[in-house]
This record gives sequence, C-alpha cells and structure tokens, in this order.
Amino acid sequence: MQAETARASTAAPQARLMLLLLLAPALIWLIGLIVLPHIDLAVLSLRERVAPRQYVPSLAQYRTFIEEPLYWHTFVRTATMSILATGLTLLLAFPIAWTIAKLVRGRAKSLLLVLCLIPFWVSETVRTLGWMILLRESGVLPALLVQLGITAMPVELLYRDATILVGLVYTSMLFMVVPLIGALESLDDALIEAAYDLGGNGPSILRQIVIPHATPGILAGCMVVFMLTLGNYLTPTLLGGKNSLWFTEQIYTQFITRFNWEQGAAFGFLLLGLSTAIVWLGLKLTGQKFGEVMKRS
Repeated sequence: MQAETARASTAAPQARLMLLLLLAPALIWLIGLIVLPHIDLAVLSLRERVAPRQYVPSLAQYRTFIEEPLYWHTFVRTATMSILATGLTLLLAFPIAWTIAKLVRGRAKSLLLVLCLIPFWVSETVRTLGWMILLRESGVLPALLVQLGITAMPVELLYRDATILVGLVYTSMLFMVVPLIGALESLDDALIEAAYDLGGNGPSILRQIVIPHATPGILAGCMVVFMLTLGNYLTPTLLGGKNSLWFTEQIYTQFITRFNWEQGAAFGFLLLGLSTAIVWLGLKLTGQKFGEVMKRS
C-alpha cells in the first residue's frame, strides 16, 4: 500500500510536467503573439506625446474619438455593416449547410464541400480583385447588362455599400457553412419525421426543432463571421474605395500614414471592445455558453 502511494505521489508531478511541456508551444504562442501585444497596445492608447520621446498618461486618444464625428460615425457604420453582412451570410449559408448535411450523400456531398472550399484556395486579394474585374464600369457584368438591354450604357457597380456587402459575404461564407454543417448533421432525422407525422409543417419544424438544435452552430458561425468582417481591411477598401468609411482604414491611417501609434492603438481597442460586446450580447440573448459554442466552430 505504501509503495503504491509512493508511486502515485511520484507520478503526479511527472504528469503535470508532461502536461506543461505539451502546452508550452500553445502558451508561448498565446502569450507572445496575443497577450503581450495587447498589453503594449493598451499602454500606447493610454498615453499622450507631449514632446519627442516624452509621454504622459492620458485619455486624450479616446476623447479625440468622441469629439470627432468622422471617427464615431465610421465606427457605427462599420458595426452596422458587419452585423448586416453577418445576417446575410447566415441567410445564404443555412440552406447550403442544410443541403450538404441532410439532402445529399456520397460524392454529391463531397462535391458541394469542395465547391465551398474552392474560392479559398486563392488569397483574399485575388478574390477581391476578381470582383473588381466583374463589377467595374468596363467589367464583365456592366457589359452584360448593356447587351441584355437592361442599361443603356455601362454603369459603375463598384464603390457602393451593396458591393462591400457582396464582398464581405463572399469572403466569409465558408466560416458560416462549416459550423452549421456540424450542428445540423447531429440533428436526428427521426425528430423531423415525427414532427411531420404529428401534423407539423416546414416553417413550424424549422422554428421549433431545427433552429433550436442548430443554435450553437449558428452562434459560432455568426461570431466568427462578425469578427472577420469587423476587422476586414482589404475587401471594404478595394470594393468601397475612398468612401468605404471602414474603421480598420482609420486604424491603418493612424499607424501607417500619420505615425500616430497612440491614436491607432486606442482605435484598435475600441474595435476589440465592440466585437467583445457583440459576442457577449449574442451569448446572453441565446443563453449559450462560450465553451459550448466554440466546440461547434
């Protein structure tokens, strides 16, 4: 008995050491690339430059955001457009995920999954430039509209809010489809058959069975897509042009163009706070826990 106790007491530290060694790469990555940069940004955002290489603690960067209408207008616009893009992505991705998870089997299912993956075989830059080629005034779609007699002359389809939404939905679709497929595949078909046998119809079954079961997948996809669209820089800038009024462009301008790292850091933290607040609100409204939702993503 004493020998077994001694072996157990020796094995416990060894197990903890092994666990620590296994977790070390992830911890180093987490601390070095996420925690420390955010701490540094927090310090930058809470100081003001009063002279070359002289700084004082200050909230001036956040006051500038509040006092300048362009900044908070861009902030609200970015949030609104991101929420709208997330909603549109969900509406388009749900029937696609339902088809893949429940309606097709075998090679057809694999083919549909591959078709969802194909656009992501190239970089976001190439995909966005492809949309520019299609939608610019001398592009494919305006020329087709003229040939069909819909417009008298080519129209410029770029630099519109609708164009930005199209680009954001296109670049985010896969990140909504995958969690939805995972959630819908776990739904027992017998539940749906029983609901039909008991007199249920399509809309009622969708509302009372399918959506409640798929809620963790829906929330996981919405969280990922919202954060991706909120922090997207390339797509709104290229498709929306100078009038895109996207908040990440303001952050880029402060860091790269104006070399005002303090203001850029403050804007970055405001964007982080917005995404955190929206995610928290979504979890609160749906009654889901963050860990459960992440299992679906």
